Amino acid sequence: MTAEPNNSVFAEDALPDYREKAAAGRIDFVFAGFTLLTLAVGLVMLLSASYARAFYEDNGSPLGIFIRQLGFSGLGVAAMFAIALFPKFNERFFEKWSPITFFASLILLAAVLVIGTSEGGGKRWINLGFMNLQPSELVKYTMVLYFARRMCSVGKKIGTISKGVAPYVGWLVVICGLLIAEPHVSACIIFIALTGCMMFQAGTRFRYIAILLILASIAAYGMYKTGFPSDYITERVIVYQDPWGDSKIAEDKGYQTRQSLIAVGSGGLLGLGLGQSRQKHLYLPEEHNDFIFAIVCEEFGLIGAIIVMLLFGILIARGYWLAIKSKSKFSALVIAGITTQLGIQVFLNISVVTNLIPCTGISLPLFSYGGSALLCQLGGMGIILALSRGTC
Repeated sequence: MTAEPNNSVFAEDALPDYREKAAAGRIDFVFAGFTLLTLAVGLVMLLSASYARAFYEDNGSPLGIFIRQLGFSGLGVAAMFAIALFPKFNERFFEKWSPITFFASLILLAAVLVIGTSEGGGKRWINLGFMNLQPSELVKYTMVLYFARRMCSVGKKIGTISKGVAPYVGWLVVICGLLIAEPHVSACIIFIALTGCMMFQAGTRFRYIAILLILASIAAYGMYKTGFPSDYITERVIVYQDPWGDSKIAEDKGYQTRQSLIAVGSGGLLGLGLGQSRQKHLYLPEEHNDFIFAIVCEEFGLIGAIIVMLLFGILIARGYWLAIKSKSKFSALVIAGITTQLGIQVFLNISVVTNLIPCTGISLPLFSYGGSALLCQLGGMGIILALSRGTC
C-alpha cells in the first residue's frame, strides 16, 4: 500500500522517527466521531428492537437488553479511547504482542469445544459469569495483527507460495477447523474473505488468491451436497432459494427469512416510525441481534436503511483512507484488515436480512446485541485510532 520505511519488525538500532511522532500525534477524530455516531444509532435501534423481547424474557423489564448493551458500550468506548490515546499502544507494541495474543485467542477458540456453553445449536461461548465470551470474535482481530506482522517480515517474498500463501492458508485451516467443530460455519466465510483480502493488500499474486477462493467454494459446495458438518447448511440454501416454498424444509426452516422480508417490505419508503415495528413483537426471531437491520427497514423504510448503510460506508471509506495515509506497511495492513473485516460483516449481515445470500449467524457491527462482540469491535476501532496517530 505504502512505502515501508523499515522492513524489520523490531529494529532496535534504527527506530524510525515517524513512530516517535505517531506516538505523540493526535488521533483521527473523523473516524472516532463516525464510530460513536454509528454506535449511538445502533443503541437507539437496539432499544426499539429489543423491548418486547426483554419484557417477555426479563420478567417484565423492557429495558433489560438495552441496559446490558449500554453497559458494554460504555466499557467498549472507554477501551477504544484508552487504546487510542495511551502512547504505549503504538505500532511497535502491536507488532511485539501480536503472536502472543493470536495464539492465546486460538487456545480460547479450542477451549470452547471443551468448556463452552451451547446456545442456538452451537457451542461458541465461554461463560465468564458476567458475560459470555465468544473467542471467534477475538480471533478476527488478533489474526489481522499477526498476519500483518508476518507479511511485513517477509518483504518481497510475499509474492511467493511458500511465504505469501502457505502460512496463511495453514492458519486458516486451523481456524476454520475449530469453527466447523463448534459448528460456526458462517464465521469461516469472514475469515476466508478477510485472509484473501489481506493477502491481496500485502502483495500476494492474485492468481494464488483466486485459487484459494476457488478451493473454498468447492469445499462449501461439498458441505452443501453432503450435509457436513450438519444438515442445516443444505436446509438454509433450500430456504434461500424459495423461503415461501411448499417443501417441508422451507415451511419449517424458512420462518425467520419470511418474517425478515415482511419487516423489510412493511417499511416502504419512509417506514412505520421509531418504535412502531410490528415484527419485533416476537414475530421475527433474533430481532435485536442478527436481524436488527430488518427492524431498521421496518421503522425507517428505504431512506433509513440507506442512511445506516451510508454511515457504515463513510466509516469504512475513512478506514481505508487512514490505511493509505499510514507511514508503514504494518499500520496500513492492520488498519485495512480491520476495516475490511468490518465491511465484510456489514455486507454479509445486510445480505442475509434481505435474502441476497443464505441465512448465516453474522451480526451487524455496533448494532446487534452481544457483549464480547461489541467490546472486540470497539477495541478494533481503538487499534485503528492508535495507529492513525500522527497520520492526519
